[in-house]
Amino acid sequence: SKFLNDKWMIKNGFLNDVWEHKPWWWNIKVQKLNLSAPLILLPEVSCQKAIEILQEKGYDQAPVVAESGLILGMVTLSNTLTSVLAGNAQFSDPVTKVIYDQFSKIGLEDSLGKLSCILENDHFAIVVHEQMQFNGSGSSFMKQMVFGVVTAMDLLTFVSRNDKK
Repeated sequence: SKFLNDKWMIKNGFLNDVWEHKPWWWNIKVQKLNLSAPLILLPEVSCQKAIEILQEKGYDQAPVVAESGLILGMVTLSNTLTSVLAGNAQFSDPVTKVIYDQFSKIGLEDSLGKLSCILENDHFAIVVHEQMQFNGSGSSFMKQMVFGVVTAMDLLTFVSRNDKK
């Protein structure tokens, strides 16, 4: 049934938006949100250190990215605290024990309409940018770089500040 759901098809890139009465911001690119640079945690950071860093820097969540650039998931302050307090994780455990490994990615060139469809079901999306990299032998490969984390509040703030009505 999800294949009959236009929003699911748009979110997963199988369908360009077919809505006739789209809001004014629908086709604006994600890059226009002017997101701040994300706080990135490496997988070996402990739950205790992650809590301290997130609180000190004023973040609710942060992507966990391996040294290779592979995005492993997202750590949130509330999930980390809940997991530790419930005994499902220890303060000394690496954050990989408490990450959300189910997350949506969106590109800088994607539309706010696509982002809106993602945020109907997800609390956030990781904004990625494809970058071509070359190794010592001259061969190239594409690498995804985390550009930011976007929430429904970011979208709502953008729309309310720039409302054309």
